[in-house]
Amino acid sequence: MRLITRLVFILLLAFAAPAMSQEAVSPPAATDQAAEDLIKILEDDGARAALIERLRQTAPEAAEDAPEIITDFSIARRLAEYTRSVAEGASATVRAVGGVFVNFHQAFDGALSADYAGLRDLLVNLVVVALGLFGSFLVLRLMANALIAKIAGRAQNQRGIRRVWAIGMATLVDAVTIVLAWALGYILALNAGTYPNGQMGINQTLLLNAFLIVELSKLAIRTVLAPRFTVLRMLPVADDNAAYWSFWMSRILSLLGYTFLFVSPMVAGVISTSAAAAVQVLVMATATTIGIIIVLQNKEGVRVWLAEISARRGHDGLGRLLAAIGLHWHVLAIAYLLALLVVWFANPDEALPFMLGATIQSLIAIAVGSLIVTFISRFVTVGLRLPEDVQKRLPLLETRLQAFVPGVMTVVRWVVIAGIAVAVGQIWGLFNFVEWIASDEGLYVAGSIVSAALIVLVAIILHVVVASWVEYRLNTQTGKIPTPREKTLLNLFKNAFSIALAIFGTMLALAQIGVNIAPLLAGAGVVGLAIGFGAQKLVQDIITGIFIQFENVMNEGDAVEVAGRSGVVEKLTIRSVTIRDMSGTIHLIPFSSVDQVSNMVRGFSFYVAEVEVAYDSDIEAVKQTLRDAFDALMATDHSAVILDDLDLQGLIALTPASMKLRARIKTLAGKQWGPGRFYSETVKRLFAERGIRTPTPRVSYIPGASGQIEASPAGS
Repeated sequence: MRLITRLVFILLLAFAAPAMSQEAVSPPAATDQAAEDLIKILEDDGARAALIERLRQTAPEAAEDAPEIITDFSIARRLAEYTRSVAEGASATVRAVGGVFVNFHQAFDGALSADYAGLRDLLVNLVVVALGLFGSFLVLRLMANALIAKIAGRAQNQRGIRRVWAIGMATLVDAVTIVLAWALGYILALNAGTYPNGQMGINQTLLLNAFLIVELSKLAIRTVLAPRFTVLRMLPVADDNAAYWSFWMSRILSLLGYTFLFVSPMVAGVISTSAAAAVQVLVMATATTIGIIIVLQNKEGVRVWLAEISARRGHDGLGRLLAAIGLHWHVLAIAYLLALLVVWFANPDEALPFMLGATIQSLIAIAVGSLIVTFISRFVTVGLRLPEDVQKRLPLLETRLQAFVPGVMTVVRWVVIAGIAVAVGQIWGLFNFVEWIASDEGLYVAGSIVSAALIVLVAIILHVVVASWVEYRLNTQTGKIPTPREKTLLNLFKNAFSIALAIFGTMLALAQIGVNIAPLLAGAGVVGLAIGFGAQKLVQDIITGIFIQFENVMNEGDAVEVAGRSGVVEKLTIRSVTIRDMSGTIHLIPFSSVDQVSNMVRGFSFYVAEVEVAYDSDIEAVKQTLRDAFDALMATDHSAVILDDLDLQGLIALTPASMKLRARIKTLAGKQWGPGRFYSETVKRLFAERGIRTPTPRVSYIPGASGQIEASPAGS
């Protein structure tokens, strides 16, 4: 802290003189005499003619002596001009070090030569007005705080308009106390003191006006932070932070406001302008020191706060930028404060107002950008709700649109950041964006960027439209039920369209921003040729998949056998098929390994029932039982999927232990398993009721001559 204080004191000594230097002004008497002489010359014709002739004679000499205007704008000359200006500025700074002591000496001399009677009257009038002004303000503030406390108590648990109304009423009460104290101060100044009634001094007016401006500015701080009343606080900050920042901002504002609006003008009028300049330098150095102390006190707190924001954002691009700013923000803030002090020392009349105005405008630009991002974020995340009828027909559309939200918000944030950067650069005069954008080059670049953005936007819209249309066609709850062939082709079309759209959209966008896409197309051909040689299996997968789709061998939902795997087709792409077997296992089979496809649900299906009965069974009785089981099947709901009568093929094989009979039931494609299970259950029940035995293994014990047990064959 001592090091900072010493640094500020050195800056005070080094740069105060340029700010306090006063140009020599000709005495009024000399100016009046010169004007009288000029009037006499112009009124005398001879003298006027002689003056004109003299001017004509000196004009060529002046033109010859005029320095040649150099139009060299090379980098070397610009660097030379810059270094010369820096050297001249450094020389002026060194020469101005002694000017500080001269200014303080002039201030001391001015104080000694001042009119003591006038100073006494001034102090009496100011003390009377100050006591009345600040005393009445203190009393009114106590009364106002009690009233504001009641307003805050009624505003507890209030939201929306009522809370805004409470904040407005509290601000109005606080403002009325300031205006009343200011009015009482004017009444006291006009009717008390050394001046006659109805009159007041200029310094009293300076004090009253400074009070009004400073206190209204502090009122704005109290309105935003509300350090005493949490419910009236406009910013989401803790009580200790609100009190801390309200205290220091109010103190700095009072220090600068009362100094520049009251103390400095009063000292300039009563003592001297050098004394006023010395006071301004001292106050500015003090305010800068306080600012540096505040920055160092909050160094770690701001770093932790920005790190938490970065963690909440998942350490994305903006989050990492905030974390990096948190590590070095105090250096930037201290450099800004010192630069502000140096600029004020160098040119307080022009440079300081520009820097302060640019700072305020930059903060406004950042605030507006933050509000835009917040509004769009809330609108996209909260307001993106589709009507119920649309959700019914397109159940995935809302999810698909919400999937774009993170990407859209990322683009919006970076666009806003770029806009803020451009606005800040324009405000600080780093570049003239408005003039550049109005030029031919600017219009070309802006048009290219807008065109590329529109192409990307149209591509995204087309993707959403096509995906939604495919989803609508595949939705079984609305419109016509899609066939398996439609499901397969529509999904393939969606995938192919998305890939083609991404490629062509990217190419067109690159072409719009000036990228020559011809080499890219040639390179893509070369890459495709290399892939064709290096990934022959992939090429074989795609080619085989294309022919399988042309031949319409299988579709999604078909029961097939492919590459030794049987199951239901769940997904069919251009290069592979995904099958789920009876156990629920997923098999991904590339088409390069497919040499045969067996489709079990194409056109129609058969349920094949093969039964075995014992040798002593009556074949005709068994056949009649099979027919009766089919009649029972036709009496159920399964009859809707049965296409023909029972195909009873009869006895088809004789085995050593049984007789085998076969019957077939023709059904719709893929509908054979339900009726088949019911038919088998019915056959089993009828066999049991009618005493038809199946070839169950049994053993007959026949005592042999040797005492051994002999087994007779089953079914005998």
